[in-house]
Amino acid sequence: MQNKLPIDDVLDPLCDALMAQGRAVLVAPPGAGKTTRVPLALLDRIKGRILMLEPRRLAARAAAERLAEQLGETVGQQVGYRMRGDSVAGSRIEVVTEGILTRMVQSDPELSGIGCVIFDEFHERSLNADLGLALVWEARNALRDDLAVVVMSATLEAEPVAALLDDAPVIRSEGRAFPVETRWLDRPLPAASRLIDEAARLIRRAEHETRETGGTILAFLPGEGEIRRVMGVLNDCDCEVLPLFGALEARDQRKALSEPGSRRRIVLATSIAETSLTIPQVRVVVDAGRARRARFDPGSGMSRLVTERVSRAEADQRRGRAGRVAPGICYRMWARAEEGAFPAFAPPEIMVADLSGLALELAAWGAQPGDLAFLTPPPEGTLAEARQLLQQLGALDGAGRITPHGKALAALPLHPRLGHMLSLAGEGAAELAALLSDRDPLRGAPSDIGLRLALLRDARAFARERPYQFHQPALKRLRDEASRLRRRARERGRDQPMRGLSSGAMVALAYPDRIGMRRKGDQPRYVLSGGKGAVLPAEDPLAGQRLLVALDLAGDQREARIRLAAPIDEAVLRELFADRIEEVALCEWSRREGRVMARRQERLGALVLTDRAWTEAPQSAVAGAALEGLRQVGLPWTPAAARLRARMALVDGEEAVSDEALLADGEWLLPWLGQCRTLADLRALDLVEPLMQRLGWEGQQRLAAQVPAHFQTPLGRKVPIDYGHETPSIQLRLQELFGVTRHPVVAGRPLRISLLSPGGKPVQVTTDLPGFWASSYAEVRKEMRGRYPRHPWPEDPTSADPTTRAKPRGT
Repeated sequence: MQNKLPIDDVLDPLCDALMAQGRAVLVAPPGAGKTTRVPLALLDRIKGRILMLEPRRLAARAAAERLAEQLGETVGQQVGYRMRGDSVAGSRIEVVTEGILTRMVQSDPELSGIGCVIFDEFHERSLNADLGLALVWEARNALRDDLAVVVMSATLEAEPVAALLDDAPVIRSEGRAFPVETRWLDRPLPAASRLIDEAARLIRRAEHETRETGGTILAFLPGEGEIRRVMGVLNDCDCEVLPLFGALEARDQRKALSEPGSRRRIVLATSIAETSLTIPQVRVVVDAGRARRARFDPGSGMSRLVTERVSRAEADQRRGRAGRVAPGICYRMWARAEEGAFPAFAPPEIMVADLSGLALELAAWGAQPGDLAFLTPPPEGTLAEARQLLQQLGALDGAGRITPHGKALAALPLHPRLGHMLSLAGEGAAELAALLSDRDPLRGAPSDIGLRLALLRDARAFARERPYQFHQPALKRLRDEASRLRRRARERGRDQPMRGLSSGAMVALAYPDRIGMRRKGDQPRYVLSGGKGAVLPAEDPLAGQRLLVALDLAGDQREARIRLAAPIDEAVLRELFADRIEEVALCEWSRREGRVMARRQERLGALVLTDRAWTEAPQSAVAGAALEGLRQVGLPWTPAAARLRARMALVDGEEAVSDEALLADGEWLLPWLGQCRTLADLRALDLVEPLMQRLGWEGQQRLAAQVPAHFQTPLGRKVPIDYGHETPSIQLRLQELFGVTRHPVVAGRPLRISLLSPGGKPVQVTTDLPGFWASSYAEVRKEMRGRYPRHPWPEDPTSADPTTRAKPRGT
């Protein structure tokens, strides 16, 4: 080895710890040399091959080439690499991407012939790294106690990882970093600022201010699209401007990683360049402060890419790239005061990603998440959604166990959705699987997946007939992947694959929850079979389709924008999903229509394929729907029903007879609702009899005894008692109470009596009738005698006979 690196000082302690305990955690800052030194240091200490995991394909290939170079060899001798679609065998060291390790452990849990597994850049907390470590650690504990495990990280807190690995020793390298000056913006950018323009402006400023210093400028941007647009803005720059991102052709990646020539170089990179790659002569970093991440919404079952602020840890890693070879400068595209709002670390991928692949791997391993050593356990809600999808695809049975079909899907290098499609449709689905597992090769084109298939099959004819731009190297990658998947489909395919399927039919197999049906109306809005909404631009050629499959969605989680879709015919849909189409009889209350709607429907998930009136709906179904209508509009309280409820409240309490309580247990109403189909029917409902039936015979007797409905006058007439006020009340003519010397009492309280004149006007309100006779009656008598001379007004009302009659004329 040449050129001493900071990591060299801790290689012996690392090797000693590994030989003594078989596990270790190595923490070393970016640029310390851990990726290119540690595997070589272990060559003479480890029996068997050394596997080193890299989170990205670009980093894996670059690491293998650098390791071979240090041994004075080319890749393919002692050092090799393996990733999906590309591999070069090596006899001692193999650099692999994380998904490859998962397949290796699943197919050979003992990892035969492997002496050590190194997890590089573990701080990135990729989902496959978390799963790979959990599987390797269980295999080591159960089958291979001689297997050495090393976890290497640049910024991760080491203690939790060490504890996860049974208190593994922690080795730290302080690294070597030159001082880096940080330059912030004077003030935050306005909200309306365009990232492309601001980034290009800051890069030009950095190039101008550091012209004497020289060195490569490394600019961090969120993704490929931003990189290409910034390149377009900088096309008049005197520097050599190169892109660097994961989907870039290997030749162009090597160019960005090579030694620069006489012209100053500007490398526009994604977060791939934060830690795991060596870019020569970087002295200046420009950080746009954004990162692109996948976010999964369990409620919709969809993943979407979002552009977010970087974490403070990511910003520090980017800044550190400027100080690896000499003192450097970091330009940050934000004001210093904004940093306090940045998150400390980026979230682990296991917390925000689609967990369908993880759920399938756990089922194939035969374990629950709690059985394995996960640094961050997967969220239960997201995992449950993933398992539900796998059951829908037939990969898991009803008990959550993997099926033979699931085992076949786990062996395919595809998302379970696409593996399911390839497995059922055979090699005819290979092109679609390749397209849907990679980035869209047509940017700015309409949504139809058919355009992408036409491009893939004949790019020249496509270019002649259509104006859309595409990237030629990406087509080669897609064609190569389609060829590999065709071979896999032939090797592992079914004896009788489903032949002759349209593109829409094939993708419907992969996305049964994203089959969309156009809603009524002028706008191309769709309801998806999974229950969510989606929308197409009105000018899109597929906007008139009644049925389509939404393959890529972005934006609002409730009604996402469809970016990629395929049309599908209803007859084909019925044939594919005949076992899932249900005939449903519905009797529901429609708030909008204000009536009971009885329908018979054919449904595929949330899609209504047919909808017709259910004229023979039974009264029990109508009553249930009408009850739901009452819960929405409220109970119709006539005066008589309101009086009855007031009486019941005095016995059972007001809460027991509130609308909420009465409707919560609405069974008592059903016998009276079988004929109620409209809002008018509900409003005409008389609740007195239903309430009495709800009370039952004993309840009615108790109510009548404790809170009677009427007061019986001395003449035998029944006067309704009003319980709607704080005190029970009655109204009756004063003469009808002549001879009553004790005040009437109800429910232990005196009645509130409104005494009326012969003309029905109130003359006195009292809760003490004997007191009224002895006091106020004389004044009332004096006034009323002149006004109603034909009615009796005795001096002593307590001894007079009650009456409702007037005296005969002339008496």
